[in-house]
Amino acid sequence: MLALLFPGQGAQTDGFLHRLPEHQAVRDTLEEASQVLGIDVLTLDTPHALHSTVAVQIGLTVAGAAITRALAEERLTPEISAGLSVGAYAAAISCGAVRFGDALKMVRKRAELMETAYPSGYGLAAVSGLTEHQLETLAAQHADAGEQHVYIGNVNAPRQIVMAGANAALDTFIERALAAGARKATRLAVSVPSHCELLAHATDELVAYAQDVPFHAPQSIYIGNRGGRPLYTAQAIRDDLATNMCYTVRWYDALTVMQEMGAHVLIEAPPGQVLTDIARENFPDTTAFAASSFSFDRLVATTRRRLETD
Repeated sequence: MLALLFPGQGAQTDGFLHRLPEHQAVRDTLEEASQVLGIDVLTLDTPHALHSTVAVQIGLTVAGAAITRALAEERLTPEISAGLSVGAYAAAISCGAVRFGDALKMVRKRAELMETAYPSGYGLAAVSGLTEHQLETLAAQHADAGEQHVYIGNVNAPRQIVMAGANAALDTFIERALAAGARKATRLAVSVPSHCELLAHATDELVAYAQDVPFHAPQSIYIGNRGGRPLYTAQAIRDDLATNMCYTVRWYDALTVMQEMGAHVLIEAPPGQVLTDIARENFPDTTAFAASSFSFDRLVATTRRRLETD
């Protein structure tokens, strides 16, 4: 069974849209996105543009939709789709729950709300080597010491967790985590405090916006962010997308569910590699690879071969 994984903000790299496969479906997707948004989307992956949350989130959604369509043209359609954070929008497109153009407009709205709420001074930090419980305890100690609150944003694996908060608070928390035994703790290329209560007001605005966005029952399985579980109705997927920016992403739970449902061939959409690494480390019996590390022809051939032997 094939699953497509779509990375979130932080996976972006300079020029990533220009490195998408040379495929007619990709060209058509780029053109459609440009028409929907009234901009040339190929301007969104410059070093300067990537400082913008709006540019990054739109770009990642376009990349996810483009690779999905290109694979579909080669008769490789996923039975399961899941995305981390903004990657969930590409997953919803992939499973047919929302049209590409509608998803792009909703992503733009989401990113604008996030950027307006926190134009500077906030972000994310990844911590490896400590459990969620240990980090919750450290975060409480951090607040008790008079520091600004930090929050658990993503549980990517049992000991690979992303924290959200103000820059100064995160920098101090990184020191605290390393002193407590974290193997690694680093800041991510994200300029907003995603997946925590700091974005509650922005979430309320996006929920209101989403009520007018047409959603449909998925044609294949969609795995949600908040609960890491399959969602089967249009309203459930709408709610997951509209609210995921203020709730912890349960990515490890989502991966676990995919394995339990029989997805043993996983492809990570461009431009990411992180989701592939997480899957390989935590589920060694699974075949996982990043589309961005293959030529498109080799990606198609390798995927077909692995599915035949799965």
